[in-house]
Order: sequence, then C-alpha cells, then structure tokens
Amino acid sequence: MKTKIFKILAVMVLLVPLGFLTQNPAWGEWEPEYYMKILGYIPKGIANAKGLKAILPDYSLEGINEVFGYYISATVGTVLIFVIFYILAKIGKNRVSKS
Repeated sequence: MKTKIFKILAVMVLLVPLGFLTQNPAWGEWEPEYYMKILGYIPKGIANAKGLKAILPDYSLEGINEVFGYYISATVGTVLIFVIFYILAKIGKNRVSKS
C-alpha cells in the first residue's frame, strides 16, 4: 500500500511542469485584480491577506532554474502535506487504541 502511495506522489510531482503549458493562473492562486476581473469583486479574505509571505513565492528560488524551482516547490509541498497527515493519522490511531 505504501509503495503505491509513493508511486502516485512521484507521478504527481513529475507532472508539476504541466502548469507551464497554460497562460492562465492556477486555480486559487490569483492576484486580487484577477478576482475582480472574474468575480466582479475581491473577496474579503483575499483583500486582507496582502501581508502574507509565501515560503516559496512563485514556486521558485532565487538563482535556480524555473523548472527546477517548480520541482523543489512541489516536493516540499508534497512532503509537508504528507507529514501533516501522517502525524494526524498517528494521533488518531493512538486515541482509538487508548479508548
């Protein structure tokens, strides 16, 4: 089961550069002006999020090739999400076994 999950994750990371094939922004990664253009207004949460700093802004690292930066970003994001859910699963499993 674990190897199947890792194979799926690896394929997903390898497919990351497909985003370069479109001129449209990725869903949910729009600038406030794009929300205004598409929705006719800027959602309150988006308007208030101006001060937030991304860990890897624009999926890149300064001085690194754009495609390689995408791969690093995809790998970091995938690992972080995997670790978070792994920890949550362990916590949930421990709570069930203690009951």
